[in-house]
Amino acid sequence: MTLSQLFQGGNATIFVDRHDAGEKLAQAVLTEAQTLPESTRFVVYALPRGGLPVAAPVARALGCPLDVIVAKKITRPENSELAIGAVTADGHVLWLKSSDQVQEPNREAALLSAQKKAQAQLARFGDRPDIDPEGAIALLVDDGIATGMTMAVAVKALRTRKPLEIWICAPVAPQEMVNSLGQTRDLLEPKGANRAIILATPDPFWSVSRFYQVFTQVETEEALACLQNFYQN
Repeated sequence: MTLSQLFQGGNATIFVDRHDAGEKLAQAVLTEAQTLPESTRFVVYALPRGGLPVAAPVARALGCPLDVIVAKKITRPENSELAIGAVTADGHVLWLKSSDQVQEPNREAALLSAQKKAQAQLARFGDRPDIDPEGAIALLVDDGIATGMTMAVAVKALRTRKPLEIWICAPVAPQEMVNSLGQTRDLLEPKGANRAIILATPDPFWSVSRFYQVFTQVETEEALACLQNFYQN
């Protein structure tokens, strides 16, 4: 399997905003796509909410459908800042080793809470085009990757729909996280992502927001408008 890492400099990498990052990511994806047969079919999935403004330019550049996969971190009941896993709206789950330290009833309660949040967010997106990724190259796009938890569980969920390949695409991610992609079974072997297109891997990383000039929270209404405008224009 191939990992494609497209770098844009070291510590000083800054994107103006998510749209700017999406335009730059689209160019990197197009460069990668040009090495494939013209008959190759693509589908782009955003991780909302922040992933949608980044994913839309990528889908436009490829001329392919755009949809969402909603995933939420599962956190410790006593500390919502500490993740022990991640779950998608349709129930695909990925646990961290640290989840073993949580008693089973509490763990199940945390899972149920996170999944309900994911389902509620997905419901806000309402009716969407019925997109079948089987046999296509499916791109999972977010505005940045920090721990990779939600991205990993999204890969797990998407794999069940039998795409030809899964590409992980993001403007920025920690170098150590990119390095681990080749050894992380949840993302790659045996049933994970096939490629990773990451524009920049600055060190030190600290947070995704550090590499954007404007990184305001994307509200649900903005994310909905982004998806609606994609199909109206």
